[in-house]
Amino acid sequence: MAFSSSSLSPFPSISSIDQPTRPSTTRSTIFGSKPKLSVIEQTHVTNLASLNSQSLRLKASRESPGLTQELTSDRLESIAEIENRYDVFDEVKHRFLSFKKHKYLENLECFQNLATAQAPKFMVIACADSRVCPSKILGFEPGEAFMVRNVANLVPLYENGPTETNAALEFAVNTLEVENILVIGHSCCGGIRALMGMEEEVDSSSFIQSWVVVGKNAKLRAKATASKLSFDQQCRNCEKESINCSLLNLLTYPWIKERVERGMLSIHGGYYDFVNCTFEKWTLDYKESGRYLVKDRVFWA
Repeated sequence: MAFSSSSLSPFPSISSIDQPTRPSTTRSTIFGSKPKLSVIEQTHVTNLASLNSQSLRLKASRESPGLTQELTSDRLESIAEIENRYDVFDEVKHRFLSFKKHKYLENLECFQNLATAQAPKFMVIACADSRVCPSKILGFEPGEAFMVRNVANLVPLYENGPTETNAALEFAVNTLEVENILVIGHSCCGGIRALMGMEEEVDSSSFIQSWVVVGKNAKLRAKATASKLSFDQQCRNCEKESINCSLLNLLTYPWIKERVERGMLSIHGGYYDFVNCTFEKWTLDYKESGRYLVKDRVFWA
């Protein structure tokens, strides 16, 4: 996001600080007059309302005494956005106070216990997409699920090195000793779409491409099995295939594989279709031969 420099700084220029105060023959008015630093520090939201009531013009310097510079509509819109931001957080404040009244205070003992320790049964890996909130769609309460969310709900291979995802996995499995890991994918995933639309050569300057390439094997399988389908259908196929690839990637972590083999940890896949509001869940079943099969596939609609 690029920001253009503006000459409308409310702070006095260096030259005006160095020079003694004297009557000026030059008119240079910003919102009526130049505010001092101490005034700026003392004013907050109230100044925002006054911005819209002013002419919002900058008088020209002594070289062009008749020239005025209008603020652009973009500048006016940015001021409105700032004002709206306060309305948004006002709503968030009310939500928090409602949570405190109806959840926290009514379950005070539970939250006091959580203040000293947590013992979640689930580790959830979900997409960062704002439409996919595991606590909402699956009803997880505080203390029930340790979560990490990333673009396209991907799990990198153990040998790929440290990321925030496998750091969370290490803590959840080795310290919290969760009993279940659930990887949740979803419909209309922008991360998977970016993966499917990538060229073979990854653009190293793109954080998104450098991350979603973790799901390259899922892309190859989706392309192979759905080559005659539309691009949208290929993406949908890859959304589910990437979940299975992530489940297999989990088994490249020695401390995860060991607990799965000992029956102390189960790993599951989930797919949330928010277009039709359905949820599909399955479990990866470990066999003594070292093979893994899918079991307990269910569909909630």
